[in-house]
Amino acid sequence: MIERQATCRQRWAVQKDSRMSEIRKLWRLYQHNPEASSEELGRWGEYGLSFDYVASGTFARQHMGYWRFQISYGGPSEEFRFYADHPRAQAHRITFAFLDWWDGYERKLSGKDEALMAEIWQDWQDTGSVQWEYDQAMDVA
Repeated sequence: MIERQATCRQRWAVQKDSRMSEIRKLWRLYQHNPEASSEELGRWGEYGLSFDYVASGTFARQHMGYWRFQISYGGPSEEFRFYADHPRAQAHRITFAFLDWWDGYERKLSGKDEALMAEIWQDWQDTGSVQWEYDQAMDVA
């Protein structure tokens, strides 16, 4: 008998909570000392796979661009998405997307999770990362 795996929607909260716990820990360490590290997670600057801009139309039925903080890739993939009108704007929507083969679920963050990711977005804006990633994706010279 083949066991059916739970859907991404069913697994979303557990995955999101796990990632947020890691991010919370690393972000606190980073704020006290940018070189600080966690034995099991490493340093904040080493966490995740990438931060980049995904222009609208990159994927089928994707009408809006977003900045992606990709945590893992493959099966499954996990990423935080920051939706903003331009690189200097406040993110009007921050989501966590959990994606697995032929399945996926994305939902807006709220409460303390949204507040933490908004703080991180602001830091990335202040350091120029948001603008730089946008310029790279849009081939701005």
